[in-house]
This record gives sequence, C-alpha cells and structure tokens, in this order.
Amino acid sequence: MDDEAAEALVSRVAPLLPGAGVGREDHRPSLDPVTEFLMGRYGRWACGWNWSVGEGDVDGGVVEVWCCASHSVTTPDATAPLVVAALQEWRGWLEDLAERFAALAPPENTEVSSVDLWYWERACTRLVTVVADRTQAESGWYGHCLQVLRWFLAFNGIDEDQAEEIVKNAVGGRFDSWIAPDVPVTDAVSSRFARGVGGIR
Repeated sequence: MDDEAAEALVSRVAPLLPGAGVGREDHRPSLDPVTEFLMGRYGRWACGWNWSVGEGDVDGGVVEVWCCASHSVTTPDATAPLVVAALQEWRGWLEDLAERFAALAPPENTEVSSVDLWYWERACTRLVTVVADRTQAESGWYGHCLQVLRWFLAFNGIDEDQAEEIVKNAVGGRFDSWIAPDVPVTDAVSSRFARGVGGIR
C-alpha cells in the first residue's frame, strides 16, 4: 500500500472509530465496524490487523504498532493512522510467511523417507523459531504458532482436519506463554511434526 492509498484508507477508517463519548471498556467492541470494513475491502486476512504482541485485543500476535483498544484508541484522527499502520504490519507478516512457506516446502513428488521427512522437520523448526521471535514468546504466542504450522500444511495441500491432527499431536501442550521453547523441545516437536506428515503421504 503506497502513501496515497494509506492516507485514503485513514480517511475511510476515522469515521468508523469510537468518539470521545465511548468509555474505555467499550473501545474493543466499538472496533468491530473497523474490522468488518477492512475485511469487506481487503478480504478475510485483514481480520488480524489488531492481533498485537502479548495481552492485547487477542493474545499472542505479531503486531507491534497496535497495543490494545483500551490503550491505542484515543481520538478518531489519532487512532485511524494506527489502524492503517497495524494493517500494513499484519499484511507484511503474512507476505513474509508466504515467502517462507515457498522456501521451506519440500520438492514436488518427494517420497516419504527419513531423508524427505527432514524437509518437514526443518520447516517446523524454522517456523516455530520465527513465530516465537515475532510474538516475543509473550502471552498466548503458541496459539499463533499452531496456526502458522497449520497454514504451512495447508499450503502444501494437506487437508484441514489432517493438519489440525498433525499439529495437535506434534505440539501437545509443550509450549507455554512467556517462554520460547528451547532447542530440545523444538527438536522434539519438529520430529513429531515430520512423522505426522509422513504418516499421511
């Protein structure tokens, strides 16, 4: 999004934001029209615009420019540019993930073997590491990590239900809030992840 498009979006978002008469406790639900507008304009991906790091509107995201409704919402004129910046940051993360998915995908038509499972193990390790880093491994970070792993499997043509089962079995409560997984935990999760994929391919 160039500067002109961003400025135009700011002017569209500002009227949707809560005014001075809205209490702080009502700021979060008052952002629903903003989210609905962004999704209607750009697609479902835009719903993550306020998925901030730590204990924000939704736990465990990657967006740093937006804190949470109770702190980030002030006046419409001041808040609208934050919304647009948060949307851009979220979009940048999704584009970064798409590039990573393409780079980490195993070669087409690989046979299931210990060598080929290495691709899946490597992908899991790298994705867990980057999500832990981007979320700063704060509150609820692992929720987005599991989501990213499911997205990666979907990118590689694995059915949604199978992806859910593979990720659930691989992680199985081994990640915690406020702490990035150490190497042995990440290696164990990645190994189970690869074996799970190998079981269906």
